[in-house]
Amino acid sequence: MAVPNFGLGTFRLKDDVVKDSVRNALELGYRAIDTAQGYGNEGEIGEVIAQSGVPRSDLYITTKIKPDNYSRDKLVASLRESVEKLGVDQVDLTLIHWPAPNGPVPAEEYLTALADAQQQGLTREIGVSNFTVALLQNAKKILGDTPIATNQVEIHPYLQNRTLADYARAEGLHLTSYMTLAVGKVLDDPVMQAIAQAHGATPAQVALAWALQQGYSVIPSSTKRENLESNLGALDLILSDDDMAQIATLDRGGAERIANPASVAPDWD
Repeated sequence: MAVPNFGLGTFRLKDDVVKDSVRNALELGYRAIDTAQGYGNEGEIGEVIAQSGVPRSDLYITTKIKPDNYSRDKLVASLRESVEKLGVDQVDLTLIHWPAPNGPVPAEEYLTALADAQQQGLTREIGVSNFTVALLQNAKKILGDTPIATNQVEIHPYLQNRTLADYARAEGLHLTSYMTLAVGKVLDDPVMQAIAQAHGATPAQVALAWALQQGYSVIPSSTKRENLESNLGALDLILSDDDMAQIATLDRGGAERIANPASVAPDWD
C-alpha cells in the first residue's frame, strides 16, 4: 500500500474533540487517519473507527512511536498497545516520531526494533518523521532492503525544506507534509489569498494543492466539519506554474519552523 496523498491529522486533538473530528472526516470520505502515541488519542480514534461502519480494508491508519518507547525492550510492546487501542489487527504505517539524536537510544536500535515490529505483523509499512538528509542516509544503511514508506516533516509555504525535498526526489523517497497551513498563517497571506481568489478557492486549499502538486502527502486537521469538507477541495485544484512560482517566493527557511522541540529535534538541513 502506498501512503495516501490526503489524510486527517489529529495532533493536539483530544477526548470528544478528536472523536468529533474523526467521525466527521470519515462521514465526509476521509480514509487515512494520522495519529501518534504522543498525541494521547489512539483509544478515542479506535472507538470512532469501530462505530463508523467503514470497512477496515478501506482505512489507512498511521501512528508514531514516541521517544520514551524507542528502546528495543519497549518499542514492539508499545506498538502492540497502540494497535489494541486503535482496535485493529495491525496499523498500516508506523513512524519513528522524532530522531532524538542526543537521546539514550541510538538509531540502529530503534530502527531495527521497528523493522522487527513490521516482521511480526504489527504494521504493514514503516517510516520516519522529522529526519534530515543525513539521518535518512543513515536510516537507509541501517534498514537495508526494508523500504522507508515516508518521511513526515514540516513543510509549508514559509518552510519549503528544499534541501530535504531535492534529496528525497532524487532518491525516490516519499515525503508527507505536516503543518501545511503553517497553523493558519497561510490563510491571511496576501499571495495565497490572491491565488485563491483567482481560482475561486480558499487559501487553505491552495496551500494543500501546492504540496500535493509536488508529490507530498498532506494530513491537515480541523475541529470544524465545514473546514474538513473544504480542505478536500484541494484534491481538485490545479495550480499554474505561475502560482507555484509565486508560492516559492514565500519560503523563509528555518526562521518559520514551528515544530522544533529541543530535546528530540535534529540539526536541521
